[in-house]
Amino acid sequence: MAFHPAGRPAKMSHVTPVTDTHTAAQASVAGVGTAADAATARSVLAASPSLRLRIDDAAVDLLTSHAVLPDGTVVLAVDAMSRTGGLLVAARGRAGAVRLDVTQLVPVAVRARVRARVRVLGTARRFDPLSLDSCDSSTVMTLLDLPPVALWAVEPVEVGLTRDIGATTVGIGAYRAARPDPLAIHETAHLLHLTRQHSDILEQLATLVDPELTATSARVVPVAVDADGIVLRAEAAEGHTDVRLPFPQRVTRGAGLAEGLRLLLAEAARFGTGDPLPHHD
Repeated sequence: MAFHPAGRPAKMSHVTPVTDTHTAAQASVAGVGTAADAATARSVLAASPSLRLRIDDAAVDLLTSHAVLPDGTVVLAVDAMSRTGGLLVAARGRAGAVRLDVTQLVPVAVRARVRARVRVLGTARRFDPLSLDSCDSSTVMTLLDLPPVALWAVEPVEVGLTRDIGATTVGIGAYRAARPDPLAIHETAHLLHLTRQHSDILEQLATLVDPELTATSARVVPVAVDADGIVLRAEAAEGHTDVRLPFPQRVTRGAGLAEGLRLLLAEAARFGTGDPLPHHD
């Protein structure tokens, strides 16, 4: 039996398979991803509270039951004595026999919430406690927070990323070398905090958006934030437009977000808005 990192034997629990709702089109890829795509894939996997595990024709949604090691290996907490655990046992060592699907959603209440989808084909193995030697303290704590059941390591052999701009295959070397965005794990908390408690800051940020765009919009709401900038969505009755506002300098930690926003607003005040910032739908 596999063990939890704390050394406790895995407890028994039931995992119920669910019907797959993803389309076959998600599995197709149109190009080779960049280093930025690899970082996005890692960020999605690290920040998502859930994923869909598929083995052969069976599928199950796992909630707060996965973690990602520094090398990109995905660790799953699944009871070895459950049906899903039995499928993992049967799939052990078979390259690409396990599929993980993760959907990244805009953390705030808006239309068109799907931002990206990540697909991982991998090889399932029993989790090796020696892997902890290569983990930082944050990763160890994440592993300890997983349900106290058997842990399984899924080593990726193929990674796909799908967004509105298209689908790409992320090279395994690039995927393993990439690191999640510094703000990825706490992005939801940051955006909700801005939305609920700092409407004044959002109003100032909205002045950086093309006035013709905001004049026809019902509201402007933040839908994404990362180490390099914040994305505002101008919502109108007929659709929406996303505008990215880059920070003057990269934010290297969550605590630096306030400074990044301050510098962004200060730069706008110093130089004026000038020409409207570029945007994309």
